[in-house]
Amino acid sequence: MLVVQRERIEHWKRTGEKPGPVMVWTPQLTGEFLDFVMDDWLYELWHTFIFLGPRRGEMAALPWTEVSTDALWMRISQQIVEVAYHLYREAPKADSVRTLSLSMESGDNLVNFRSKQDQMRQEWGDAYVESGRVWTHENGEALHPDWISRRFARLVELSGLPPVRLHDLRHLAATLALLAGHDIKVVQEKLGHSSRQITSDTYTSVLPEMMRAEAESVMAVVPRDVPFEVRTPLAIPEQAWQNDIAVFFTHGAKQSGGTWAVGAQTQPDTDLLGVITLVGRGQEDAANASVKWVRDHCAANDLELVRVENFNDRYPEEQRAQFSLTRFTVARSESPDVDGWTLPTGLPPAVKRAGRRASRRRVEAA
Repeated sequence: MLVVQRERIEHWKRTGEKPGPVMVWTPQLTGEFLDFVMDDWLYELWHTFIFLGPRRGEMAALPWTEVSTDALWMRISQQIVEVAYHLYREAPKADSVRTLSLSMESGDNLVNFRSKQDQMRQEWGDAYVESGRVWTHENGEALHPDWISRRFARLVELSGLPPVRLHDLRHLAATLALLAGHDIKVVQEKLGHSSRQITSDTYTSVLPEMMRAEAESVMAVVPRDVPFEVRTPLAIPEQAWQNDIAVFFTHGAKQSGGTWAVGAQTQPDTDLLGVITLVGRGQEDAANASVKWVRDHCAANDLELVRVENFNDRYPEEQRAQFSLTRFTVARSESPDVDGWTLPTGLPPAVKRAGRRASRRRVEAA
């Protein structure tokens, strides 16, 4: 399994050759695809494949009776199997029968798709096919698993993104869940694997971001006590905050005599937010001193250190002994005062998804 990284994208664009049989998009490319298919009839299905990781036969067979948009669950208890393009319904393996918890967004997507089906039912009238399935064509006909794969491949082609297969979205769902910090057991149950070992062996080293997150969590949870001296106190300017979240970097450079200077910046060309110096053995000491510096700042200013990301591997190998780069995500921890709030007297209006008109024209062309 390969991640679609910049070098592989450039090779694919230059030669037209797919880097490998099993490919996984990065989170950024995944977002670009979802934006592109926002107005496709089956947008909600593609969203489900990406975030829940079901098999195509499971989605082709899913009836509305096995979905609750109120309690936010979806039960996988049957599947459609294709043999020589003939379809047969059968129960999945025992380990694959499972109930998936839905996020609020996934629940809203199902409500939205049922609404679209109701609209098509009125437009088609007596010609509408009452299949009882969740995922259907506009006229209500059930989807053929192979048609789902071919439709997805066409959308990927139209989007201009590096090619991945529909089944690769199952791998993507697992890696995104692990990247988000979900336990391997939770991911195993989501995918319907027979054992935790299968899930662990397949996915735990897929995304480079995931590997960094593992190292980051160790560094953040068990920081080394590296002495340092504050030259300029850390100060996060107001313009660095977006919705009570601030992201900035600490960049360390080795000086003479084993001394390191570490400066905090929001971008490489922006003003320094603060500077520390230390005597360290290498870039890890500089990174650990940065974590302690930022952690102390957060504790003194009622802030929460949300995430620490070690980007030392971004430097060429011959330069890594000289530089250190760490990214911090910090949140304001104070919560708004509830005094003066009154209970709502009615439900807010439904929020409509803002589709991208440009992508709609390209999708409809398919």
